[in-house]
Parts: sequence; C-alpha cells; structure tokens
Amino acid sequence: MSAGGDTVYLLDDEPGMLKALTRLLQAEGYTVRAFTSAKSFLESYQPEALSCLVLDVAMPELDGLELQERLTRAGILLPIVFLTGHGDIPMSVQAIKAGAVDFLTKPVKDVDLLRAVRAALQRAAEQRELIMETALLHQRYSSLTPREREVMAHVVAGELNKQVAYALGIGEHTVKVHRSRVMEKMGVESLADLVRVTERLGLANS
Repeated sequence: MSAGGDTVYLLDDEPGMLKALTRLLQAEGYTVRAFTSAKSFLESYQPEALSCLVLDVAMPELDGLELQERLTRAGILLPIVFLTGHGDIPMSVQAIKAGAVDFLTKPVKDVDLLRAVRAALQRAAEQRELIMETALLHQRYSSLTPREREVMAHVVAGELNKQVAYALGIGEHTVKVHRSRVMEKMGVESLADLVRVTERLGLANS
C-alpha cells in the first residue's frame, strides 16, 4: 500500500520522539502532523483526510486510553497505533479490545512502526469505503416509493408474493412488479443480497 500523502497524526509529549517519528514517516511519503498534547490534537484533527493516529499512552492531561475512549464516544473512526514506554498486558488488551490496531513498546523498531501504520491506514480506507457504500444504500432506499418499501419489508421477512399481496390488499402480479423494481433500485440480484442490504441499513427489525 503506497503512502500517497495519507496523514499520520503523532501525539507524544516527548519532542525528541516526535521529531524522530516525523522524520521516519515523512521519508515514507506520509503527511505528518505532530502534537504534544491531546488538546492541540483535538483542535486540529480533520476527519476528511485518510489518516491514523500514533498515540503515546502516557500523556499529562489526557492519557492515550482516555483519548481513545473520547474519540469512540464522539463517533470518530480514527485507527490508533499505541506507543508506550511502560505498557503491560492488561493495558494492551484493553486498547486492542477498544479497537486499537496495534500496541507497540518504546523504543520501537522502524519496521514495526511502519507495518502498524500501514495496517492502520488500510483500516481507515476500509472504513471510508464502508461508509460510502452505506451512504449509497441509503440513497437507493430513499428512491423507493412508500409501496415499494412496504413490499420490501414483507419480502425480506420471508413472505411469498401471495402472502405479501394478501397483507397489503393488492394483486399478486402487482407485488411481483414492485418486487422487481425494489431489486433494481437497490442494485441487488437475489433475496439474500436484499436481506443483507436491509441489515446494513438497520431496517431488519423495523
């Protein structure tokens, strides 16, 4: 995976560490934005960029795990690579369970950090693609008529055309027409695909 100008945020209260990491990542073609405090990072973070965060655990005002929790609560999907000078297994397990990509111990080897950053940016790209796909599905769903949405709900519930027709008080042929339009508008070719789309849209239990 090429760096391609992807952004790596660095957050560490050690200026020397920030300088060394910045030099390493810039040499790999990454755009680097370095900060010594969580406050300055939060004020400057731009969610539009494809990015990840290399985060020191031990920070003076807000430690790395607390910042991770705050980002999660805010719905910010920023892949995190933790760095620590004195981490332990419970701490690393907590970070990974909360979604961290990796948990590295200082002094970190260049190859290990670069591998973790590539993995974090790969996850960021996958998350962005998923968000775009979901937005497209919402757009397609909004193009359905009210009747088509009703038919879709009955179809994904596993009802046969004649059952849908009876439930909605319409002809079976009309149900077939609506069903065909639903499949076309939603961009799917099978009932299984339509069910998966419904789940992605959070409509499975609606």
